Amino acid sequence: MDADLLSIQEARDLVGRAAAAQKAFAGASQELVDRVVTAMARAASQAAESLARLAVDETGMGVFEHKVVKNRFASDVLLEYVLPMRTVGVLREDATRRVRELAVPMGVVGAIIPTTNPTSTAIYKAIISVKARNAIVMSPHPRAPRCTAEAARVLEAAATSAGAPPGLVNCLTRPSLDGTNALMRHRDVAVLLATGGGDMVRAVYTAGKPAYGVGPGNVPSIIERTARLEKAVADVVDGKTFDAGVLCSSENSVVVDAPVADRVRALFREERAHFCTPEEKARLERYMIPASGKGINPEVVGQSPQRIAERAGFRIGDRIKLMIVELREVGASDPLSREKLCPVLGFFVEDGWEKCCERAIALLRYGGVGHTLGIHSQDREVIERFFLEKPAFRIVVNSNTAIGAVGYTTGFAPALTLGPGSWGGSITSDNITPMHLLNIKRLGEEIRSYVDPLRDAPAASTPRGGDVAIDDRAVQSIVDEFLTGLRSRRR
Repeated sequence: MDADLLSIQEARDLVGRAAAAQKAFAGASQELVDRVVTAMARAASQAAESLARLAVDETGMGVFEHKVVKNRFASDVLLEYVLPMRTVGVLREDATRRVRELAVPMGVVGAIIPTTNPTSTAIYKAIISVKARNAIVMSPHPRAPRCTAEAARVLEAAATSAGAPPGLVNCLTRPSLDGTNALMRHRDVAVLLATGGGDMVRAVYTAGKPAYGVGPGNVPSIIERTARLEKAVADVVDGKTFDAGVLCSSENSVVVDAPVADRVRALFREERAHFCTPEEKARLERYMIPASGKGINPEVVGQSPQRIAERAGFRIGDRIKLMIVELREVGASDPLSREKLCPVLGFFVEDGWEKCCERAIALLRYGGVGHTLGIHSQDREVIERFFLEKPAFRIVVNSNTAIGAVGYTTGFAPALTLGPGSWGGSITSDNITPMHLLNIKRLGEEIRSYVDPLRDAPAASTPRGGDVAIDDRAVQSIVDEFLTGLRSRRR
């Protein structure tokens, strides 16, 4: 049978399985829900290393040790955050307004899993879905079906061992575009949870379902003149090299305040950064930018700087952690100013935080508006201006943005799906949590009475609207009179 038809049939079968399981789980108590998600998180944490190894081996992307961190973030850190949440029964009562709010699960979640984070995103999406008493069907990237399916298997086994019905966690094993479309458009899928490239997110939003989606980030990080420079540079290097730069929240360019630019360059070199020559930059552009001028060459995603340099036609030292390209413009004239998803960092110099900010805004508008912006500064007024005015919904202060935006080094909600808000074409600007996968039913009791102002008005002598009641005889008389006149005129 055709592979696409097999994929479509598998999607339909798994949605049916998930719908049956979710119907059985919809009446679960909070105690059972919490027992199940705890078991899922602990099983995923125990499998963090084996799943990370599978992901690196299958996709050829990223850094094993960092993928372990992501898997444990999506299990241990996420569990700590979601476990206290009430997702069953009455969530809130307003005694004054006499309103009660009841948690109602959405149903079956259709989840798109990216190749850049194929196991950690699967863990995260499964846990937040089940915490809200939903089932989930995941569509892995075609380059990562085995590791994502193994993550789903671990989670499903843990859920059923803790008392959940079989079928809460599902994953396509024959992913294809047709199979994913069948999943997204299935009548029993209630909501879509998508993480991936811009084209994928746009497809999700045209599937006719409620959807949470996030695409590119192109995150800029500003090092302002009052920053603690050593920490700022170390943070940017840590963020850009975390899992070889595959997170959409990782730094793609640094914008440096002119008075500290020379010191920042020296610190980057101490952190084992390689500043590319103009010729090396040109070679990177030819290799990294497709002939169409759009996007990035997928062969560079999650690769080491040494491999990228070699394929571009030059060599760098074995100890180099990232490459830096000096840029002057944002856009097609300097194409490496876009999101790069690898250890290649853009470097701008501007004089004053206002100019730095203008450059950062241009970078956000070149593929990342609404997502994330980093600021390294000790000037609280500058930080406040960034918070109040800049077009990003996550302002990460004095930390690396890669794992700051997802809630690892900050107090943000732990999440691997980050909404860029309406500015970025999404329905939400939040880090997605179980609360986004609940419907809220409300009961409202009367708090003020209504009296119809016409209730006690005197009855009108004729029907309202000016119409006059005419009995049958009067109608017949009018007709007879009309016919008599008509005959007279004919004579």
